Amino acid sequence: MSPTRARVARLALRPTIGIDIGGTKVAAGVVDAEGRVIDRAHRETPSKSKSAQVVEDTIADVVAELAARHHALAVGIGAAGFVDGTQSSVLFAPHLAWRNEPLREAVHRRTRLPVVVDNDANAAAWAECRFGAAQGESHVVCVTLGTGIGGALVLDGVLHRGRFGVAGEFGHMVIVPGGHRCECGNRGCWEQYASGNALVREARELVVNGSPVGHRIAEACEGDPRRITGPMVSELAREGDPAAVELLEDVGHWLGTGLANLAAALDPGLLVVGGGVSDVGDLMLGPARTSLRRTLTGRGFRPEAGLSRAALGNEAGLIGAADLARRERLRRRDRAKLVTTRLLLPRRMSTHSTPVSHNPEHTSGTAIDPGVPRRTNGNRRRTSAT
Repeated sequence: MSPTRARVARLALRPTIGIDIGGTKVAAGVVDAEGRVIDRAHRETPSKSKSAQVVEDTIADVVAELAARHHALAVGIGAAGFVDGTQSSVLFAPHLAWRNEPLREAVHRRTRLPVVVDNDANAAAWAECRFGAAQGESHVVCVTLGTGIGGALVLDGVLHRGRFGVAGEFGHMVIVPGGHRCECGNRGCWEQYASGNALVREARELVVNGSPVGHRIAEACEGDPRRITGPMVSELAREGDPAAVELLEDVGHWLGTGLANLAAALDPGLLVVGGGVSDVGDLMLGPARTSLRRTLTGRGFRPEAGLSRAALGNEAGLIGAADLARRERLRRRDRAKLVTTRLLLPRRMSTHSTPVSHNPEHTSGTAIDPGVPRRTNGNRRRTSAT
């Protein structure tokens, strides 16, 4: 191996730092080239009433802690909010004080490391395609169920962010016109029926109305509906409480309805469901599969997308963010090498020269490169020949 190739190989094997920013905490990890988290750190997310600089300082602090223990190549940040098409600024974050915030530059200035910023659902979807449940599948829709619903698209092996960088906001598709008011301002959004918030709202309604079928939920919250949480209802369902099971079935029904709409529009090969609410497994995904089959347009006369639970759990976001940062760092290095090589080559006059037509700056997403190492597991899928 030439010295240049050896240097590139060593660079590709260096770990990257992934950051997953939520409404309550900053989770960080050092991730190797095969998607394994080899070190971790976390901080509480400062209140959204505090300045954006306070949040950025928190990110810089956790990066500094991990960078002191590892020779990191770059930093990838998955943020819960709208990220612009250049992967540099957070246009809007509902749970933090970010409005058109130049996050990439702010963190780079504090850490002196290359930084990539993306939506947290994009990062999680990328991780599932590279290392998790969707390995080998070229057309994937990922949905994350938490307080609300996030989502991302990988189509023909490319992570699609949309024209302005804000694709995948599936939770705000209106599926019940005139339905429950959503925090976004509209009524009847999908996340008002198939999210952690929806589960908690319906459980609280049972207790407030004194429904006898909700007596175990009332006991668990000691009669105070404000104490009801999604994990509380999920645990009761695992224990067999009929009311909790029914609530999860309702969420599953609406989940399947929305997934059928996405399947009709995008024709994916696989639908992946992740996020904290998905931890209940088939208590919710079973009803979702039934609803998906009943609602899918052309059912019985078309191939159906598979429906799988995400494999990487709560760390999918930071794993994906770290891998996206690795790929961007290596891509920029390759482009810099190409420019340098062109400058050093002797110019040759020719009337038959043809300009290079491909410009990497014009790509609309991040492509999965089969040559990049992937972590394998027993559920790896095969890609059908085209």
